[in-house]
Amino acid sequence: MAPPSANPPAPANGVPLPDDSTPIGPPSGISAIPAQYNSEQGIRQSMKHIGYDEAREDGYRLKGIQLIDSVRQSLQLPVKTFGTAAIYYHKFRVRFPSNEYNYEDVAVAALFVACKAEDTIKKSKDILCAAHNLRLPHDHKTPDDKVFEPPTPQKLLIKMVRKMFPPADRSRQEEVRRFLHVAYNMSIDVYKTFAPIKQTAFTLVLAILELTALLLDTEPEKTNELKKASVWHTSRACVLETVLDLLDLYTQFPKSTKVGPRFDLKKLMDVKIDINNLVANEKHERYQGWCDKCAPDVPDTCSLTPGSATSPATNPSLPGSNSTKRKRAASEGTQRFVFDADEARREKDLVCRYFDDEYEEQEVEVEEAIPDPEPLTRIVHMADTTKATMGGRATGVAGMGILVTGTGAGAGTDIEGRGQSRMAEKQEL
Repeated sequence: MAPPSANPPAPANGVPLPDDSTPIGPPSGISAIPAQYNSEQGIRQSMKHIGYDEAREDGYRLKGIQLIDSVRQSLQLPVKTFGTAAIYYHKFRVRFPSNEYNYEDVAVAALFVACKAEDTIKKSKDILCAAHNLRLPHDHKTPDDKVFEPPTPQKLLIKMVRKMFPPADRSRQEEVRRFLHVAYNMSIDVYKTFAPIKQTAFTLVLAILELTALLLDTEPEKTNELKKASVWHTSRACVLETVLDLLDLYTQFPKSTKVGPRFDLKKLMDVKIDINNLVANEKHERYQGWCDKCAPDVPDTCSLTPGSATSPATNPSLPGSNSTKRKRAASEGTQRFVFDADEARREKDLVCRYFDDEYEEQEVEVEEAIPDPEPLTRIVHMADTTKATMGGRATGVAGMGILVTGTGAGAGTDIEGRGQSRMAEKQEL
């Protein structure tokens, strides 16, 4: 028995042939092979699109690559990592204008991403420390320096709680433990709001401490020093905005938080009313930096609330039937990353045969029966029309019409015979 053919026969007339080995289902997705290389014309068009200034950008290009090479030599990174970082740096700069970023930041970020791509084990703070020492040789630092470790709300929270409750006061350990437990859980709940992308870590911690003190009825003296927002590189309006964001979360979605179920809803509402009155008295805006003139230009794209009747969260039986579903683009689908370009092309050729509509023109000869001819009918009119007057008056029309049905000369002979017989009858009379 001959082995099966590796290439299945092409379908005829656009209809796929049944094949048990071919899976039946939707298309396999969009196989996009990124362009690793670009032409000189494509690069110039990209630079023209972003407003490329040749005299200035050439300097940034050379300085950025030099910085990547210097950091690479300082950390003794392999050359392949340097090459990958340089490619990332160039591709980023031909796509985004240079006035939107600092070229040094892009160079360091490109080197960090190249380390991940080439499996070069280096931490981000090691690269930042090497770049800092090259930029400022007189201010030498180590990777363990606090400068390269951004502050997290949890670490700042513990330090500020220790400042609020000194260790010398041993009689209030239970109160301190409860305060820290509520504040720490609140630092987790704050990530369920948009506050972390609006405020700094100091602002978040100050808002958490103030709200915790209000909920636990802590002495006002403990939080008086924290209300000096300028000392903590923030403003009072930002702190109050974060407090109201947390209160909105606890009053609207208490069961989805850690702190909400621990307090009565009436207590939360009372604190929220007090904060709103404080914002009104201090003449702060609910949202810092809000512009009333710009607000009408922003379209209202708020999604449905999780508890609404038409939300997918409460109607799992209607998938895809929601009118607010985002429209899919024509080229959107399952995105896959392909490493073997030849294999992707073979797969595309194989799949396209079953989804492309193909048409063929064929000529077919069909015999049709010709019907028999109908009998000939002639109408012979003989008429003698009299004078007709204008205005619709007319005399009678005298005439004689003979309907003759027949074919050939037989009909003419019949008429001639009838005429002779009538003349004979007149002569006899």
